[in-house]
Formats: sequence, C-alpha cells, structure tokens
Amino acid sequence: MRVIGLMSGTSADGIDAVLTEIVGSSDGPRMRQFGFESVPWPPRDRELIGRLMAGKGATREVSRAGFQLGEQFALAALCVADSNGLSIDEIDLIGSHGQTVWHEVEESGAVQSTLQIGEAAVIAERTGVTTVADFRVADVAAGGQGAPLIPIFDRIFLRPPASVEGCRAVQNIGGIGNVTFLPPVGSSAPTVAFDTGPGNVLIDWAAARATDGALQFDRDGELAASGHCADKLVERWLTHPYFRQSPPKSTGRELFSSGLAEKYCLEAAEAGLSMSDFAATITELTAASVAESYRLFGPMPVVELVVCGGGARNPVLEKRIKAQLARRYGREVALVQYGDVAGVPGDEDSKEALGFALLAWLAVQGKGGNVPESTGAKGVRVLGKIAPGLNFRNLMSNL
Repeated sequence: MRVIGLMSGTSADGIDAVLTEIVGSSDGPRMRQFGFESVPWPPRDRELIGRLMAGKGATREVSRAGFQLGEQFALAALCVADSNGLSIDEIDLIGSHGQTVWHEVEESGAVQSTLQIGEAAVIAERTGVTTVADFRVADVAAGGQGAPLIPIFDRIFLRPPASVEGCRAVQNIGGIGNVTFLPPVGSSAPTVAFDTGPGNVLIDWAAARATDGALQFDRDGELAASGHCADKLVERWLTHPYFRQSPPKSTGRELFSSGLAEKYCLEAAEAGLSMSDFAATITELTAASVAESYRLFGPMPVVELVVCGGGARNPVLEKRIKAQLARRYGREVALVQYGDVAGVPGDEDSKEALGFALLAWLAVQGKGGNVPESTGAKGVRVLGKIAPGLNFRNLMSNL
C-alpha cells in the first residue's frame, strides 16, 4: 500500500511529507521510503499557528484555521507525490498528524483535551485519497496522554539487538522533546516513552530575540557556541516541576511558552548575561533536562542514543546532551546515527511523518497504534478518524 505521511510539529516551521510503501508480514509491517519533501508554511499560516498556540484565537478563527491549514496539508501531499513521479491517484492512503494548537494538561498530569487542526475532509477532497487524522484523541479518551505517538514506530524499527546490554534511547527534538526507551530484543522490559520537556522551543525563542527576528532557530548551534553557560541558572531552571513529574506525561508550548522564555531571559539579564550567553544557557538547560529525565525515569541504563528531529542538526545541543548523560552515568553513552540502524525505512528528517503514515495504515487495518505503557491509556486503541476519499471503496475492499 502506498501511503503519504504528513507531519507538522510544535516548531511549526513546515509540513514534512513522506511517500512510503507499507506491506504487512508475519513479522509485522515493513516500510520503504520513496520520497520526502519539507514544505514551509506560508508566513500568514505560521503567524496564525503562533496565535492559536498562544490561545489568542476566537472560535471563528480556530474553525476557519482548520480548513485553511487542511488546504496546505493537501498541497504538501500533492507535492510529494508529484516530485516522485506519481499521480495522486496512485496513492492509497494519507495519514496526517495535523497541527497541534492546544494540549491541555492538568496539574495532576492528566490530559484534559488536545487539539490538532488541518481538516482531514479537506485533504481527502482535494486529493481524492482517503485520509486518516486526529490520532491523539482516542488515546486521551482512554485515559492516556495522547502523546508520544511514535513509540509504535520506534518499537518496530529501532529496537536494539539482544547483544546490547541496556536500552537504546530514541530522542526526538522538535519544539518539544520526547524520548522512547527501547529494551533489546528478547527483553521483557516495557517500552517507555514520554515528553522530556523543551526541545527547540526555548532555543528558537532565544535565537529570534538575539537577532531581532532575523533567525528563527540557532543554525548549527552557532549562537550558543559563541556564549558562556551560567550553570547556576541551569540548576535553578531545572527545578521546574515538569522535570520531576513521573511518566506517563506530555507537555507543549502551553507550559514551555514564550512567557516562560521571557521570564528566563529577564533572569539571565539580571545575572549579567549577554544574549549569546542566554542562548548557551538555554541550550544547556535543554540538554540537562533530557539527561535528567533519563536518570530519573529510564527503565534500564541507557547505552545507546539516537537523536532525531530538528535538534539533530544542532551539533552543540547534541554534544551537550552527551556530556550531561556522561555526567549522570559516569560513563560515555554511544551516539548511534539514525541512518546506521538496520531496517529503518527512512532518515531522521522523515521519521515523524513515517510514523503517521504507519498509524494511518494500522487504523484502516483495525490495529492498535498506541503504546499504553507509554501514554497511560487503559489499553491498546485504534487511533485516528477516517475521512473517505474517492478511493475509499476500493481501498477497503482490497484490505
């Protein structure tokens, strides 16, 4: 089955669109990537997403945004098919994560509601392809966090071999960071996953503030590399209650917000830090929060680390995560490149989009897509809502 996966994360820098083929087998699904495109959000849409994430949209604006963003997701699907020499009629299924604009977590850690927009019916109408979207809500309805949702992909394709004495941590760094702890093949240990806290969100804010908006992110970590870290501030900020909250847990820009970044920036200025120093300190906080979450909540010692997402392109952040882990474990943790893991169907840029292609495929098969031990849901659930396209009857009859 040819499936397109669509993903836009909390950084809201663009839509990742991947074209893949998924085949079922006795050993589980197999995937092969054919193409990948990253389509930037038009400036007006990125501005709109930012307003909605800040809770500033009225009901009418939220409603219209769902349709407006749906048009862009549809264009991204058409783009990835066309750039790989396929007609959209040759695509069987689309899986769209949509754009998260609200993820409401109570003080107890329970998720009250979650909202991803980018209307699936618009995608299905513009492409003619049956579309599965809104994956998180079924898990939330079952008492789960609704996140992270990619551990099912990690468990199938990234689990370390039995020869590895410990677990492999797959750390995704988007706007928010999340980790999946994968025990080796043959181990009875659970697959544990949760949001570690800020990924790029605070670093992006620091880069934009330092350059008066000229930069939307710290390219190659150059800004942080030019500054000096204030360790005392890192230790102070590391006392944020979220970092000590036990999994299952998830978070978003509602907690690690521009308001929090502004507060930290003022504290840094009072301590005499320059903006480059602040970027270095926020980068160190991000790395320390990742490493501390491993120490506190990892089900077994981490011996291998795989870094994915936009943060994988920040060598300074990656280096600091390794250093923070070594400090806590008293030893080095091996950094494994995503592309060097045997059997993975794509690369670190396409991983999240591949995950939602897989979730869509599982949904039309009637198979569960969540990992309850990671999300806290009452059990395995089929995830997603299906918007039938023109191909719906043929799709279902061929399953």
